[in-house]
Amino acid sequence: MFDNSYLVVIRGAGDIATGIAYRLYNSSFKIVMIETDNPSVIRRKVSFAETVYEKNHKVEGLESKLVSDIDEINECFNKGIVPVLIDPECSKINEINPDVVVDAILAKKNLGTNKNMADIVIGVGPGFEAGEDVDAVVETKRGHRLGRVILKGRPESNTGVPGNIEGYTEERVLRGNKNGKIKVLKDIGSFVKKNDVVAEIEGSQVKAKIDGVVRGMIRDGYKVTVGMKIGDIDPRGKVEYCYEISDKARAIGGGVLEAILHISNRKKYI
Repeated sequence: MFDNSYLVVIRGAGDIATGIAYRLYNSSFKIVMIETDNPSVIRRKVSFAETVYEKNHKVEGLESKLVSDIDEINECFNKGIVPVLIDPECSKINEINPDVVVDAILAKKNLGTNKNMADIVIGVGPGFEAGEDVDAVVETKRGHRLGRVILKGRPESNTGVPGNIEGYTEERVLRGNKNGKIKVLKDIGSFVKKNDVVAEIEGSQVKAKIDGVVRGMIRDGYKVTVGMKIGDIDPRGKVEYCYEISDKARAIGGGVLEAILHISNRKKYI
């Protein structure tokens, strides 16, 4: 029988990684999330990466806490809290000794994850090859194959085009138009109209391209660059969606859960 007390390390703590953590936590896995010391989080309200700044954060009732060592990680396990550790190089991976490593950084390339990190290693999205650097890859591209588990080969390539919501793709995305610190004028949950000024970057205005609700916005004061994604607008106009894990994150989380169960069972009979 599968031991669902397995310890899972998730690299990255953005909204997709958080959706994965949420589904695994609710399936009785122990979760440790690893982040950088300055994550560029867009969907902050549903990302445990926000813990890096706030020390504690909640997503749909599940609490996270910033930790610095193994003792604090174990304390979190005992309290039903998800520990978030700043360790982008995974220097403490051997000390944590996870059963599973999930790379959910979504960097579109592999930033050092390999099959020697744990008994089961899973990559999320482009940049990984199942059977080579990871045991499985979970598809992240919206559409028919979203959440599919790939045990041999690669997922679909990154097109650079955001997912279609209500007929909008790139129009939904807010991007930096200047290098410098951002001043947020319309934060998450705000209703906006097309051409409303939602932020300023060193005096340069960033305007909404469509009507909707600001679903994601980078932290006020964050240093951004030209072309960098700094936010997104949801044309559906549902404020509650800003504070709920997305359908995409849940689907990918289900794929990761399937991959862990499948590989664990397969390895027991090899």
